[in-house]
Amino acid sequence: MPKMRKKSDLPTKPCVVCGRPFAWRKKWEKVWDEVKFCSDACRMRKNGGARG
Repeated sequence: MPKMRKKSDLPTKPCVVCGRPFAWRKKWEKVWDEVKFCSDACRMRKNGGARG
């Protein structure tokens, strides 16, 4: 069985939009260096284009 890691042991980085730290996810394993946003909401606000 693979060794489990605590969530606190995972790498983190700040979101470029809101500045909040977010943790590594398995689905980002191969593209972690390219991930810049903590959520889809921040990804949509990246250009300051809030609709509504």
